[in-house]
Amino acid sequence: MIQGRCFCGFVRYQADGPFTNETVCHCTMCRGTSGAPLVAWATVPRATFQILAGTPTTFRSSDHASRTFCPRCGTQLTFADDQHPDELDVTICSLERPEDVFPKDHTWVRSRLPWVCLADQLPEYPKSRQP
Repeated sequence: MIQGRCFCGFVRYQADGPFTNETVCHCTMCRGTSGAPLVAWATVPRATFQILAGTPTTFRSSDHASRTFCPRCGTQLTFADDQHPDELDVTICSLERPEDVFPKDHTWVRSRLPWVCLADQLPEYPKSRQP
């Protein structure tokens, strides 16, 4: 069981693992919706995800995906892709213990900002992971 929350604590959630697809995303959408140079994500089974407190705001960020945010502090919490209806991505840094979840790769590095230097030796994918 994992638990997470937004910065101000208004929205709290939990989910059962296991985590999959632990990644650091460099795409322009993640950057734009977070205001950060990259965002770390981990996937959980959507059926196990549950909001414990508060109601996040949903934003349709593309024709096939939605993101949720805290309506009070703006913390980005989840990413849901219609093409993967059984999965839900949660922002690793919204977890109660983000230090326990290590990214396994970098995705969308073709969009990486030129001043971001990667030195962690993790695999890098120009777009999404290879099938």
